[in-house]
Order: sequence, then C-alpha cells, then structure tokens
Amino acid sequence: MKGKIIKGIAGFYYVHDGKNMIVQCRAKGVFRSRGVKPLVGDDVEFDLLDEKDLEGNITAILPRKNALIRPAAANVDQALVVFALTHPEPNLNLLDRFLVMMEAQQVPVIICFNKSDLKGEGEEECYRFAYETAGYEVCFISAREGTGLDRIRERLKGKTTVLAGPSGVGKSSLTNALFPAAAMETGSISEKIQRGKHTTRHTELFSLGEDTYMMDTPGFSSMYIEDMEAAELKDYFPEFARWEDGCRFLGCVHMGEKVCGVKDAAERGEIGKSRYENYRLMYQELKDKRRY
Repeated sequence: MKGKIIKGIAGFYYVHDGKNMIVQCRAKGVFRSRGVKPLVGDDVEFDLLDEKDLEGNITAILPRKNALIRPAAANVDQALVVFALTHPEPNLNLLDRFLVMMEAQQVPVIICFNKSDLKGEGEEECYRFAYETAGYEVCFISAREGTGLDRIRERLKGKTTVLAGPSGVGKSSLTNALFPAAAMETGSISEKIQRGKHTTRHTELFSLGEDTYMMDTPGFSSMYIEDMEAAELKDYFPEFARWEDGCRFLGCVHMGEKVCGVKDAAERGEIGKSRYENYRLMYQELKDKRRY
C-alpha cells in the first residue's frame, strides 16, 4: 500500500492512505542502518499488519523532491511564513534568519503579516518595501476579520506548503479561517495522533483539498544560521545582487569595504534598512563562530 506521512512522534509515523485511513506505522530497521529517517511529507509504501487497530510497517520511502533540514520535512513546494504586525511586534531579525534558511534550501517563500486590523498602513508600507525589493511576495491579512485570505488560498492551491512562524502570531487561526472544513476533518485525526488542541508541538501535514497540503510546524522563537561560511551569506540576500556591480572588489562582503554598491544602496534607502542591519549582525555572528 502507498500513503503519505502526516506526522512522526516517538518512533511512530502516521501514514494517510490518501482517502480516509490513517495507519500508525513503525519504520523498518533497514532505514536506520542506511542512515535514512522518514520525514513528514514523505510518500511511502507500507504493509498493513493489523486492520482493526490500523497498525503497520513502512517498507519503502519513495524518491523525494526535496528534504528540508529545518523544519524537517520532505516534498515541499513553498513556505508561508507568518508574523503578526502587532501583539507581538514582528521580530524582523528572526524573519530574515528564516528567509536565509529557505534561500539556502531553495524553497520559495510567501511572507504573511497577520493582524492587519490592529495596525496602521505606515508599517505595512515599510515592510512591503523591505521584502518586495528583496523579491518576496508580501501579504497583509486579518485572520480574525477574514481579510486578504482569498489571495492566500490561491497561492496554496495545488502545492505542499510549510506553514512557519513564531508562536502567538495566529497560525492556527489562519489555518482555521482559510480551510474550516479541513480543520473539522482533522478532528478525528487529531484524536488518534494526540495533536495538541492549541499548540503545535510537531510538524504535521494535512490535506486542504485536491493536491493541496499544509505542513503546520512548531512556533520558533530563535533560529541560528549554521553550516554556512560568512562569505556565503550575501548570496542569500537576493536584493544585494542588483547593486554588486558598484563594489570595487570581486567577492565583496558588503561590510567594511570603502567602495561598496550594496552599502551605498542601503544608505540611500534603496535596500530595506533592517535587512542590511540584520545581514551585518548575521555576518558577524558567522565570522565569530568560525574564530572560536
């Protein structure tokens, strides 16, 4: 039989058969010996060992389109990262770290600012400029009032999307507002796989319609950029490329160089101020890590 892993916890993997059956599976030991770990989003083959209690074994992991490290997930088309405009105020350093990680893993990102009903348009325009000039699609919505949701629904259709962001920004409210039927359908699933009612503790995938899946991930409050040389970091800020012809030196890292097109563009306000400041902070962090 074939299915898709929708959740993994404590050595058990819950496999959806694409219809209405969820089977609690163990992964065969051969995966451990090969150093392969099943991921949420994996398409798998499995044997149904107990039809009454719906238990089985995963026998094969089918070829992956991709595999993300953080969050750990497979076969992802895009990420929808959600921050609130207020309550809590957006941590742009955290957002930029997430974007660097997704750039490094070549996953397209849609940035969604929730709670737009609680904040003025001035902040919206500031954030729109900073991230649209970097090449990202930026959406402003209110999950509570239902504004801006049609655009999000359209972007999710026919894709597998990782939903990510800090705790308290309204990710669950957004999911319920976007697809209330899906939230109802996952009620029985939640009971079987012991999903928390209010807090997502593990990555979990659920179907929102034909060929449309959402991976809900635990909220994050910190994120460390690792497995990267400091000199590589500039490559993950897409808006820098436009201005690099103004740099005197090939391989300019846009920090202390006297003639630097990127630094000049930031000073002129043609690159988001917070983006450039966060780049400098991350660069120094990577540099210091290599030193010690």
